[in-house]
Amino acid sequence: MKLKHNINPVLLQFINFIILVYSFVTYIPWYIFSGSRQAIAKAKQVKAKPVNNKPGAAYRSVNSLHCLASVLYPGCDTLDKVFKYAKTKFKDKKLLGTREILKEEDEIQPSGKVFKKVILGKYTWLSYEDVYIKAVNFGNGLAVLGQQPKTNIAIFCETRAEWMIAAQACFMCNYQLVTLYATLGGPAIVHGLNETEVTTIITSKELMQTKLKEIVSQVPLLRHIITVDGKPTTWSEFPKGVIVHTMASVQAMGAKADTGNKQQARPVPSDIAVIMYTSGSTGVPKGVMISHCNIIAGITGMAERIPNLGEKDIYIGYLPLAHVLELSAELVCLSHGCRIGYSSPQTLADQSSKIKKGSKGDVTTLKPTLMAAVPEIMDRIYKNVMNKVNEMTSFQRNLFILAYNYKMEQISKGYTTPLCDSLIFRKVRMLLGGKIRILLCGGAPLSAATQRFMNICFCCPVGQGYGLTESAGAGTITEVWDYTTGRVGAPLVCCEIKLLNWEEGGYYNTDKPYPRGEVLIGGQNVTVGYYKNEVRTKKDFTVDENGQRWLHTGDIGEFHQDGCLKIIDRKKDLVKLQAGEYVSLGKVEAALKNLPLVDNICVYASSFHSYVIGFVVPNQKELAELARKKGFKGTWEEICNSPEMEKEVLKVLAEAAMAANLEKFEIPVKIRLSPDPWTPETGLVTDAFKLKRKELTAYYQMDIDRMYGKNVK
Repeated sequence: MKLKHNINPVLLQFINFIILVYSFVTYIPWYIFSGSRQAIAKAKQVKAKPVNNKPGAAYRSVNSLHCLASVLYPGCDTLDKVFKYAKTKFKDKKLLGTREILKEEDEIQPSGKVFKKVILGKYTWLSYEDVYIKAVNFGNGLAVLGQQPKTNIAIFCETRAEWMIAAQACFMCNYQLVTLYATLGGPAIVHGLNETEVTTIITSKELMQTKLKEIVSQVPLLRHIITVDGKPTTWSEFPKGVIVHTMASVQAMGAKADTGNKQQARPVPSDIAVIMYTSGSTGVPKGVMISHCNIIAGITGMAERIPNLGEKDIYIGYLPLAHVLELSAELVCLSHGCRIGYSSPQTLADQSSKIKKGSKGDVTTLKPTLMAAVPEIMDRIYKNVMNKVNEMTSFQRNLFILAYNYKMEQISKGYTTPLCDSLIFRKVRMLLGGKIRILLCGGAPLSAATQRFMNICFCCPVGQGYGLTESAGAGTITEVWDYTTGRVGAPLVCCEIKLLNWEEGGYYNTDKPYPRGEVLIGGQNVTVGYYKNEVRTKKDFTVDENGQRWLHTGDIGEFHQDGCLKIIDRKKDLVKLQAGEYVSLGKVEAALKNLPLVDNICVYASSFHSYVIGFVVPNQKELAELARKKGFKGTWEEICNSPEMEKEVLKVLAEAAMAANLEKFEIPVKIRLSPDPWTPETGLVTDAFKLKRKELTAYYQMDIDRMYGKNVK
C-alpha cells in the first residue's frame, strides 16, 4: 500500500517527470550491469508442481520432484557428524561470538522505577575447533555425572554460546535434549521436567535464582543443576541431594576423564535429538520428539533457499534457541561456515531497553548479513520507523514518501533502486547494522504491509517461512527473488505439501482458481510425535499407503499457479456466529494490527452471539494524542478505561477494516483497551508473541461478559 503525501499537484507532476526521465536514462545500464534480469526471470518461474494430476496431489519443489532431499553432506546423517564435518572444513574460522560487558549501571526513571543499563564492548569469538573441544569435554563431563545415552537432559537457558555448546555435546553423546523456554511459568517448567524425568538441568545463574529456586522442590528426580555462567552467590538453599555445578567444572571433569577404552554410543539417524516443548499457545506445552534425521532434513531444505550461504555471512542470534526457528537457523549457519554472534531483544539495537543512551547495540557492532525475526519484532520496527517519519519536517517526510512509493513501484516490476537505497534508505538500513542481505521471518503470519516495508527500507529480500515444531521448523520459504507479499513460498526440497478438504470451513482442493484445504506436510522432516502423548500423536500425524508420514497442521492454505503457498485461515481460529457466518479471527487481527494506534490486538467471537469483540493494547503515544484531540484528560489507565476513548478507537478500527475489505460481521463492535502490554512474562503471548487465546479469554472474562451484555457483579 502506497504512503500518502501532501505535495502540490503541479510540483508533483514535475517530480514525476524527473523520475520518468531518470528511469529512462538509467534503464539500459541497469539492465546490462545489475544482473536483475536473471532475478526477474526466476521470479516468474514455476517453483513447485503437483506430483500427479489428481485432486489433492502433493506439491513438491521443482528441484526435488523425483526425490526429496534429506542430507546436507554425504554420510552426515546425524547432527554430530554434521558438526564434525564443519569443524574439519572450517577449523580455525570464527563460529560463536559473545559481547563482553564493560559496565552495568542502574538508571532511575522519572517514575521512580530502576532500569538496568549496560555498556558493551567488542565481540569475542570461539573458533569451530574451540567449540568442538568444549562440547566434547562437556559431553564427557556429563557422563562422569552419570548421564547415560538415550536419556533426557534439560536446558533451560537464554540464547547464548553456551546453549549451542551444550546442545552439540548432547548430540555427540546421544543425550536427548529437552528444551524449555526461559520465559515459561513455574507450572509449565515443572510439567516439562517431571514429564521427561530429567535428573540434570543446564541453566543460567539468573534463571536459577529467579525461576528454578521456587520450583526445584517440585521436581523430585532432579540431582544436578549446571550453571553456564559461573556459580551463583547463594546456592545452598536447594533441597538435599541436588548438587550445583558450573559448566566450566563439568568441562574440566570431562577433559580429565579416561574415555580411551570406553565405546561411546553414537546416535543413529532415527534417535531422538531434541524433545522441544512448544510455547503453549493452547494450554499445557507439548513435548515434540525431533530425531537427528528430522532436523538434518529440515536444515537441508532451509539452506537450499539461502543463496551463496557461506563463510562471509554473519548471523545474529537473539530469538529463543528453545524455538525451532532459531535452533534451525543457527544449525544451518554452523554447518556452512558462518559466524553466529549472540544478542538479546534487550540489547539488539542502539535504542533497546538495556543499552545505555549513547552506547551501541549489538547489530551496530556485529553488522550481521543474516537475521531471523518473528512478525511481532518486524511490526515493531515498522511502527517505530513510521513514527519517526511522521515527526520529520514536511519536506523530509514527503521526500521519504516519494522515494518509498517509487521503490514500491519498481520492486513490483522486479527492478532495483540503487540511488534511493544509498540516499534515502541508508539511515533506516543502519538500524539493523547496514549489511543485512536476507531477513527470514517465521513463527506467525507476516502482514503484507510490514513485509513490503522491510523490503523497501532495509533494501533486502524478506524470506517469509512456514513451518511448525512438529515439522522440525521446515515447510516453505519464499525465494529471495520473489517479491510478492502475503505468501510463504514453495515447499522446501526436503518435504512435500498437500491440501486436505475441510468441509466445515468450505475449503476444497478442487476449488478454482486455487485449490484450498488444510495444509499437510510430508517428508523426513516430519517429527516422531508428542512425548508420552500417543492420543495427540495419532490425531496430528498419519502415515499413507506409501509409508509417507504426514503432519496435519490445522492451517488452511491455497496453492497459486507458480506452486507457492498462501496461508489463508486456521481451523482453530474459525468461529461460527449466531447467524451462521464464519469469522476468521486471525484474518481480522492481521487487517488491524498494523495501525499506528494498535500495538497488539486479539479478536474474540462467540457462537452464542451475532457480533465480534476485541481486546486492544493501544500505542501509548498515538492514543494519548487522540485523547488530546478529543479533549479527554486523565492518566494512562483512565484513558484506557474510558468508554469515550473506546468508541474513538472503534471508529479508527472500523475505517481500517472497511479499507481491508472485511465483511461487516467481521468488524469488532465493542473493544476493551488494555493499559498493560502483553509479553511472554505475562503469560498472554508465547515466546514467538503468538496470542494465547485461552489465557487471554480467561484474563478478560469480565470484559467479555460486559461487552456481550451479561450482568457483571
